[in-house]
Amino acid sequence: MEKRTDMAIELTKGASRRKGKIVRTDIDLDEIAAKKYNKAPGKYVTLECDAIKTLERAYYKRLSSAIGDVIKEISGKAKSVLVVGLGNPKLTADSLGSKVFDRLVVTRQLGDAITEISGICPNVMGVTGIESFDVIKGVCERIKPDLVIAVDSLSSATTGRIASAFQLCSSGITPGSGVSNHRLRLDRSSLGCNVISLGVPLVVYASTIIGEATDEARMSDEIRGLIVTPKDIDLLVEECADVIAAAINGTFAKFDE
Repeated sequence: MEKRTDMAIELTKGASRRKGKIVRTDIDLDEIAAKKYNKAPGKYVTLECDAIKTLERAYYKRLSSAIGDVIKEISGKAKSVLVVGLGNPKLTADSLGSKVFDRLVVTRQLGDAITEISGICPNVMGVTGIESFDVIKGVCERIKPDLVIAVDSLSSATTGRIASAFQLCSSGITPGSGVSNHRLRLDRSSLGCNVISLGVPLVVYASTIIGEATDEARMSDEIRGLIVTPKDIDLLVEECADVIAAAINGTFAKFDE
């Protein structure tokens, strides 16, 4: 059965190491591997930790710090950062980007920040009638950031990774790809600056779950198209947003003394 997932870790093996509760896996996809897995070439880093599922909030700071470390590694030096909250704020499982945006510490207007942070939440074309890419492209042309961090909900082919696997990619993102709703890609070639995608799986296809336990060939097209999310998705999205926003704020929201 073909895996329907945004997660590189579910498609190929990488180098893993553990630090406390956090398992980090690094995967580098070259042109050949990227074509094989229908992904963009680049570095994919996954941080797996069950602290959010078990509500171990005392561990969130360590998880945010680990995410921040990866951002620093793959972003290079950036004096201006644009954080983009992708997705549809009105759909809980797709609202991660907007909730991170709500928690963002913006500093561009203050003038004394070491790194200028700005943010936008363009919503989806079905709500605004405007491609989110067009909004993001226009803002990038105007303020010319060194780095764009695109935050979005992802899909997984493993139920155990929901709300517990944070993926960062150095080569950007194609919004909606995990749920077969591909939009225009956000990357260096399209926006003119480095683009990092940051997300966590919050949905899984019903066909993935059923296929693990039964004959996938007998599934109807209707079942194949169902997308499933946990019953406590409201809480999970809020907790994931807290961790991701803290990682971004902790990495860039600093000031000259």
